[in-house]
Amino acid sequence: MVTPDFSNFPVLQTPRLVLRKLEKDDAPGVFRLRSDAAVMKYIPRPLAVNINDAIIHIEMIQDLVAKNEVINWVICEKDDLSTFLGIIGIYRMDIKNWRAEVGYMLHSQYHGKGFISESLKAVLTYAFQELQFHSIQALIDPENVASENVLKKCGFSKEAHLREYEYYDGRFWDTVIYSILSSAYDDQYQF
Repeated sequence: MVTPDFSNFPVLQTPRLVLRKLEKDDAPGVFRLRSDAAVMKYIPRPLAVNINDAIIHIEMIQDLVAKNEVINWVICEKDDLSTFLGIIGIYRMDIKNWRAEVGYMLHSQYHGKGFISESLKAVLTYAFQELQFHSIQALIDPENVASENVLKKCGFSKEAHLREYEYYDGRFWDTVIYSILSSAYDDQYQF
């Protein structure tokens, strides 16, 4: 049975990165990320307009982590834990069905360097081995080719294309669902 307990927050490491807990001191990084129209292009959420928006977001995430409802990491370079490359997390945990969703965002200047793939592999290993989830999903905008490529590289398969699935900012957005089963996540996708 999946029983998340994040009271002893797991720090994850990869060959180049450390995935650490999101703290209030990360507000400038969160603000820069969530106020960047290029980063938020495929995410149907409002842009952050000031640092207080980032603080409110961090407090919301911290509250959900304390309730064991989500887990969210800051992606940092291994040799400098103060770097804030982006965030990655496990959300919408469906304990009854042993399923969850993964999501991630990365500052534009770090795109194309493999940081999300590397982070995602660490998160999947944690989700399947430690949390014992059976499947992990990712919901993306069908125009987000970079995210689609990351998911495929990490072993995800396309499950569905939901037309006009979500209404935001005066229009309906399509959503594509990718997923991976624990049985399909083998050594070829790990470090």
